[in-house]
Amino acid sequence: MAHDESDKLVGLLTDGQDDFTATWIRIVTSTLAGRLTAAEIQQDLTEMYQALLTALRDGGLHTRGEAYGEVRSLLTELSRNRARQGFTPTETAVSLFSLKEVLEPALSSPEDVSAYLQFSRVLDDLGLYTVEVHAKTREEIISAQAEQLLELSTPVVKLWDGIVGVPLVGTLDSARTQVVMEKLLQSLLDQNATHAIVDITGVPSVDTQVAQHLLKTVVAARMMGAECTISGIRPQIAQTIVALGIEFGDITTKATLADALRHALRRIEQNRETAQIGGLL
Repeated sequence: MAHDESDKLVGLLTDGQDDFTATWIRIVTSTLAGRLTAAEIQQDLTEMYQALLTALRDGGLHTRGEAYGEVRSLLTELSRNRARQGFTPTETAVSLFSLKEVLEPALSSPEDVSAYLQFSRVLDDLGLYTVEVHAKTREEIISAQAEQLLELSTPVVKLWDGIVGVPLVGTLDSARTQVVMEKLLQSLLDQNATHAIVDITGVPSVDTQVAQHLLKTVVAARMMGAECTISGIRPQIAQTIVALGIEFGDITTKATLADALRHALRRIEQNRETAQIGGLL
């Protein structure tokens, strides 16, 4: 029975291919309201129509079979492109579902209606596939954007010869700490820097977790042979640190970035003088 219905569908779609394709393109073009060119829509839907026809001919109504590989491939590409272009999952799926509307006027017998109902289930299944691909692509885009924002929010800047600074703004969490450490260590290597200043003026509050993240960053920098200073210790933050019993150990802290920079410059000068004395001896 299913084989007969798929054969009926193939005949119906083949006989009216040109008219069906033209109507489908027109409906989708009007639905997308000029957000895609007619040429783009025509290419996508013409390829999709032909792939569906071939899949029905070779694989019947079983959309999970190998015969529908080309259809799924085209739907994957279409869904990913629509997601990147800002279309919603509904707008993407409706482009496929509108093929039902195209076929309805051509139904002239009970056999046509039965075949059409089977084809509707095929389109429903494929429509759900487009939603899944669209959602996955959106998640990938959001994740990539979050990583880019994280990179932008953790710059490492050269403050002076041999001195780099990390001005932190906002909350410091594990993911951001990892990015800070990676960028700081790479900058120390690239700049041949011996001093690093981690400025937390823009960090709204410091708790035990934030302190631990700061300590990890300082320890990582020290392992690269750099002296570290934490600046931006405002009165409120200092009181919080004391109240929580947080110990920074022998890590140098300063109230402002300017104070930390002056400290680093003095340390560089002291190291230079010590090296000169050592050379004389």
